[in-house]
Amino acid sequence: MKKIIGISLIATLALSSLQAVSNEELAEQLNDLTTQVKKLKKKVKRQTKKINKVRAHDAGDNIKWNVDFRTSIDNITYKMADGSEQGKNDLMSNRLWLNMAYSPDNTNVFKAQLSYNKAYGADFKQTPNSSLNPFGVRGTGLDTFDWVTQEALTDGSLKVRQAYWLYLGEDMGESIDIPWTMSLGRRPSTGGFLANLRNDDPAQSPLGHIINVEFDGLSSKLDLSNVTGISGMSFKICAGQGSTNAVPRMGNLAGTDYANDDANLEDTQLGGFIFEPYNDGQYIIKTTGFKAFNMPGFDGAGFYDAFNGNTASFTTVGNMLGGAVSVLIDGLTEDGFLADVKLFGSYAVSKTDPDAGKQMLGIDMEGLGHVTGAKFDESKTGYSLYAGAQLPITEEGIFGIEYNHGSKYWRPYTYAEDTFAGSKLAARGDAFEGYFTYQINSSLSAQLRYTNIDYKYTGSNGFFASAGTPFEISDIQAGDKAFKSRGLTDADMASLKEAFGVFEQTGNPQEAGAKLTQKTAEAIGAINGGQPKNAQEFQAAGTKLSIEALKSSFASQVVEKAEDIRFYIRYRF
Repeated sequence: MKKIIGISLIATLALSSLQAVSNEELAEQLNDLTTQVKKLKKKVKRQTKKINKVRAHDAGDNIKWNVDFRTSIDNITYKMADGSEQGKNDLMSNRLWLNMAYSPDNTNVFKAQLSYNKAYGADFKQTPNSSLNPFGVRGTGLDTFDWVTQEALTDGSLKVRQAYWLYLGEDMGESIDIPWTMSLGRRPSTGGFLANLRNDDPAQSPLGHIINVEFDGLSSKLDLSNVTGISGMSFKICAGQGSTNAVPRMGNLAGTDYANDDANLEDTQLGGFIFEPYNDGQYIIKTTGFKAFNMPGFDGAGFYDAFNGNTASFTTVGNMLGGAVSVLIDGLTEDGFLADVKLFGSYAVSKTDPDAGKQMLGIDMEGLGHVTGAKFDESKTGYSLYAGAQLPITEEGIFGIEYNHGSKYWRPYTYAEDTFAGSKLAARGDAFEGYFTYQINSSLSAQLRYTNIDYKYTGSNGFFASAGTPFEISDIQAGDKAFKSRGLTDADMASLKEAFGVFEQTGNPQEAGAKLTQKTAEAIGAINGGQPKNAQEFQAAGTKLSIEALKSSFASQVVEKAEDIRFYIRYRF
């Protein structure tokens, strides 16, 4: 372009000196200038075309990135069943999500999310791991010393939270007007419908009331609204795998790499559906049903194993089924204050399906181990209620409240719920939550949130089997109080264990009773209403005293109430 301007100036100067140049010379010069201008125009046109091609290529081929960075501080308090308290009043953490997306055309999309989520600074109590820092000091925890991990030589690990492709089909055929999608990879299976509101995020695929856990798998959705005439009606099938059973590379001398490992847990898998009967953007109804296979759990220790402190084994215990119906009203009126009010409610059910001889919901406190052999090895059904609202306090601020209740045998898949004090949606009891979210500017927001969980039964945040035993917390507290009132020492209880061993071998209460201390004998007599006269009385009284002791030992390890007060600043762009 500069050359064209320069040539124009030359032409102007030439015209200004017409009197000094003959007509023949002038014509020749003008012809030369005209030829040069035409050549330059063609060259500029070619260059412009190439530049446009490059721009179009870059716009279509570049992965688009955005950042979601949250800094939070949590005040966590646990009230234990024995009345003591534990917690931390200043748990500071950073969470970084790097989101990427690429769409080469209108039907294919790739999405992924890289994640970093950790507490501030170094964790001195973390188990040493040579993969984090091969040059760390062994046995000291310094291999995970966070002051130097970004400057020291480490491995190439990177957390991938999501990575999947999505195909958007226009319809099922020329005569079938059913748009459809297909997706495969590490799917977005946390922060689902309703559970997303408290986190100020868009809803992901599952219903958050019953499924909130990272998973690898596939989904395919059919949009039925055109063929049915019902707004937003759709049906989605989902399938995934939560763990893989395989011999690791060079994992044994036989060289059977990646074959099934019979000594390990079986593959954990899940299949189900999400059906939306109606969704017009204001009134949204979603339902789900699924079955999960080969659930892992700590297979319960019997009475003597638990009493002697032996560790239970991690094993496959059975399958489970679940379902939920969730409703959201996004706006009560067309305009005004109520137009931005959100109300929601959800009902969910879980049902265990134990393998033969396996327990999924723990051991029966009143029938421990060898005494009766009782276990929760039969199918159990639990349920949960979940309700809440969001109210716009100001143009930039939203106040939200939530409540949920879980029954004795309630067991959802909400291991990834974003509450440091535990999954409130998994609570066997009641949970209340209130929060205020404020949008400071287009990219910066803040939230203050209070969560209170009141447990009625234990096992809310555990796996299956013994870890999921629903002991009634008030019963544990009563046993703790009764045992402490007897004033027994560790030596007294040691004598009880010795007496039980003698009784198991001989069946003679008198011979077993000779091993008891005076205090223990008095305690058994008080429970029995007098000294045991036969084997049955000795067994019943001794077992009851042992269960009191077990409940007392549980009381300091069982959380009765949990609180989490969180404040965060969040940057998204």
